[in-house]
Amino acid sequence: MNRRSFLSGMTTVAGAAAAPRSFFPSLLGNSAGAQKPDLDPGRHRFGANYTPSRNWWFCWNDWDAGSIQRDLDAIASLGADHLRLLLIWPYFQPNLTWVSPVHLDRLDQLLAMMGERNLDALITVFTGQLSGWFFLPPFIREDGGFFQNRKIRAAQELFLHQLSAVVRQHSNVIGFDLGNEINTCWTAPTEAGDAWMKQMFAVIDAAAPGHLNVNGVDEQPWFETTTFSPAALIRDQPMPVMHCYPFWTGALKYGGPMDPPSVRLLAGMAALIRSYAGSQQKPVWAGEFNTCIEALDEKQQAEWLQRAVLAAIDEGVSWFTYWDSHDVAPRFTFNSVEYSLGLLTNDGRVKEQGHMFRQLAET
Repeated sequence: MNRRSFLSGMTTVAGAAAAPRSFFPSLLGNSAGAQKPDLDPGRHRFGANYTPSRNWWFCWNDWDAGSIQRDLDAIASLGADHLRLLLIWPYFQPNLTWVSPVHLDRLDQLLAMMGERNLDALITVFTGQLSGWFFLPPFIREDGGFFQNRKIRAAQELFLHQLSAVVRQHSNVIGFDLGNEINTCWTAPTEAGDAWMKQMFAVIDAAAPGHLNVNGVDEQPWFETTTFSPAALIRDQPMPVMHCYPFWTGALKYGGPMDPPSVRLLAGMAALIRSYAGSQQKPVWAGEFNTCIEALDEKQQAEWLQRAVLAAIDEGVSWFTYWDSHDVAPRFTFNSVEYSLGLLTNDGRVKEQGHMFRQLAET
């Protein structure tokens, strides 16, 4: 069962350090002015997918800057240097020709608060699905038009231009993630998906140049023919992103939580991506990872985190963005596993995996 559709049915390792700077020719040579995020793939970075402790990402519609500041302080204290932010597409763009100024202002506030805490941001865009729930703008259905409809394409480009205007005001933005596992919400033949991805990257590069932009797909396009081809994901991203979960990928069919198929999943997927790239020097970003195994207690989850990250570093993975910062409050109706995936509890207690994250980030 796919996590995204259940509601519908301390070492330094040579591999990554050897990655040449030429992978980012237009990103590393920042012009004089405000300090930009360090986009060097040879430097390990540790961050988290941000899950607001108060009202989850429903907070975009119920804004409380104070609680978000407390969250950011707690996350920064763990040694994180970046966060992936999940925009909810219909909240930001409820109409083909209109993007909400209120929500753009809230993104602007969040980026500013992160900058004050030396946290960089990766901003998702077309998030139509998140943690098993679908968030579809009223002008699109789950199964139609996303990749090829001209009116929807124009709306997408409008959204990107509006977001870029906000991003250009901040020096702590890594770039854009096209969405949260788009292929789990909208699918297409790979020719259509690849063409759409190339066009969206071109729009972003023109509107907000000098950033590292990615397409955070789940594991499916790397293992089967769906929506985006491995060749395009390698070609069009300077640092391909992988999402790795032993439970959702089926790795647990081949052993227990602490056996190699689980703890070496990140390393194995990185090797697969590099085989597609034809280069052992291709930098790889673990953009989402966790076990999603409810039976593990905090101590076991911390052990898995340590073993999985060190194995991935051995395989040359450069950046790590853990899923997620905070547990989801049980008062919301989610798959129960979502209530225990954080580095911190919903009330801000640092969990064992949070302490391990800090140790890894500081090594």
